[in-house]
Amino acid sequence: MTVHFRHYKGEAGITDDYYKIRDFLVEIRSTSFTYARWDWMITHDYLDVNSINKIGVWQDSDKIVGIATFDLQLGVAYCLNLPEYAFLKKDMILYANDCLAKDNEIGIVIPDSDVHFQDAATDLGFIATENKEEDSIFYIAKTPIEITVPKGFEITSMEETFDLQGYYRVLWKGFDHELNGEGDFCFSEANKVSGKKQMIRPNVDLNLKIAIVSPKEDFVSYCGIWYEKKMDFAVIEPVATDPEYRRMGLGKAAVLEGIRRAGELGAKRVLVGSSQQFYYNIGLRPYSTATEWRPKNKRISR
Repeated sequence: MTVHFRHYKGEAGITDDYYKIRDFLVEIRSTSFTYARWDWMITHDYLDVNSINKIGVWQDSDKIVGIATFDLQLGVAYCLNLPEYAFLKKDMILYANDCLAKDNEIGIVIPDSDVHFQDAATDLGFIATENKEEDSIFYIAKTPIEITVPKGFEITSMEETFDLQGYYRVLWKGFDHELNGEGDFCFSEANKVSGKKQMIRPNVDLNLKIAIVSPKEDFVSYCGIWYEKKMDFAVIEPVATDPEYRRMGLGKAAVLEGIRRAGELGAKRVLVGSSQQFYYNIGLRPYSTATEWRPKNKRISR
């Protein structure tokens, strides 16, 4: 067993290393940093593309056995490995501390069930914080799926209605950018280019990108579902509803329709990185938690 380290190769987007990392995440069947999280990140508008080469990769011969990555922005790291390479954890933490920090601050997200990982972090001077990541799950075989929308509203998908302006509009409004004083939605040429990069590429099923259309023919609620046929679980990301159309059951309908379609493709479970009551109300359950650990002192040394 001869393990060597390298940096992520190439640029952000769909590259050879994108596929290699994705295959690794599928192999380890991670639910803390999923294949879907990687897919969502790699073409996201908010990705720090200038830091993509800071992702650390550990290989045994040509096989990836571990990675240390961030999600969109530096400052919080995720360290993942094949089970038989758990001894790499300390090296991964040290690498993240040195290379994935932002403004000299680093957090390492550690699943609360991974005692070995916690031990490694403790040995290196890290302590747990109050910052949590919480996942919820929908068991398709155990939970009834009943989908209704108000009269005049319709369910569609990006495959049926490829509307990038509608997609960006519902996300802008749904994530409260206008309510937070960031201005009215404006669809730009940059949105058009980046939207195509997100949607027209491998490992995206437009039939699982669900939108609710209002009588005015606007997208007013949206749910993205990610599914890999080699896995038994799909992932929800993102979900947004225009504030004007909330409390009408539209978000619920979008999510359940996405879950239904994922089930038809073979998914047995559907995960979401959230513990919001909204998800519990429509049938999801608490699944797992992870905690962000930070150095007890400002920095640690090798």
